[in-house]
Amino acid sequence: MLADRVKKIVTSATMQVSEQAKKLKAEGADVINLSVGELDFPTPDNIKEAGKKGIDANKTRYTVTPGTLELRNAIASKFKRDNNLDYSVNEITVASGAKQSLFNAIMALVNPGDEVIFSSPYWVSYPEMVSLAEGKSVIIETNTEDGFRISGKKLEDAITDKTKLFILCNPSNPTGAAYNKDELEELAEVIIKHDLYVLSDEIYEKLVYDDFKFYSFAQIIPEIKDRVLIVNGLSKSYSMTGWRLGYAAGDQKIIAAMNKIQSHTTSHASSISQEAAVEALNGPQIMLEKMLSELIERRNYLYNELISISGIKCHKSEGAFYLFPKITSLYNKQLKIDSSLDLAMYLLKEALIAVVPGSAFGAEGYIRISYATSMDNLKETIYRLKKTLKKF
Repeated sequence: MLADRVKKIVTSATMQVSEQAKKLKAEGADVINLSVGELDFPTPDNIKEAGKKGIDANKTRYTVTPGTLELRNAIASKFKRDNNLDYSVNEITVASGAKQSLFNAIMALVNPGDEVIFSSPYWVSYPEMVSLAEGKSVIIETNTEDGFRISGKKLEDAITDKTKLFILCNPSNPTGAAYNKDELEELAEVIIKHDLYVLSDEIYEKLVYDDFKFYSFAQIIPEIKDRVLIVNGLSKSYSMTGWRLGYAAGDQKIIAAMNKIQSHTTSHASSISQEAAVEALNGPQIMLEKMLSELIERRNYLYNELISISGIKCHKSEGAFYLFPKITSLYNKQLKIDSSLDLAMYLLKEALIAVVPGSAFGAEGYIRISYATSMDNLKETIYRLKKTLKKF
């Protein structure tokens, strides 16, 4: 009965774990949910007020497919201000979340049989989107030892005559790893040499720590800009996940193709969310500074506690709000824990801690822990984790 394309893809594992955690919580269990990529901070008041004003002003009708001119101008100003990149409003399109922007981009660029390169651990939806476009995912493995980053050589070794696109998530979901300028230049040289396109997922751009300087892939060297399609959004930096507002910028022909696809799916992003997004981009950024300060404290605490546990190795994330510890030493035949999924389910059952198995991100032997929660929750997490691991 179902179309073959549906059979090729799987449900997001992060959502599966989260739903199970919510089910236990609804039954009265004191679950600490560290599985979802969502900040616990409220949307800043000035942004909420802009949304309310939009409703009161009856900004509730259809907008043009690429997004309102006011919002695209605000996005263009953001690129100039933050990344020293010049984009016209015709080189920018708005969608219902960065996820839809990514989907539209992949559908616009990938033909059946085209190869798309990205590294593992990867964001769970990349391979599924490539599959829906009838492309082929080519995955470069990374690990704790190399900081979850690939070199130019590793990228070049993965390229064939069928390669069309390289996807980079920087900073990364699920590892929090980020690329510095030199590392991006090395990758850019390979991209130009082999005449490829880049889909640069920069949704965690503003969430970087320890004086790490973020560079957009499109600003690295002049020759690369026309080959890069940037995807970004407001969900992470402005705590606006439910507003569903993402955007993309790049070559006008690609943007036009994405608009054509969107015109036959969602038409456009929520008009009210677009009103709020203008304020988010143009308004005061004080709340972001406060959020970063708290996230750094949380990351440092969680990282130091995790590496103090015998057998756990962990990369100290440069950005986002995840840690991705290696947990193979915790596998336990007696307790029937032979995989990251087994461990995640064991921790959910025995410690009421919800984490995501690394297998969901193409990286068996790891788990993803989100520190987008309170310090109280993180301290209780470590207490429960250490108590539960004593059984090992």
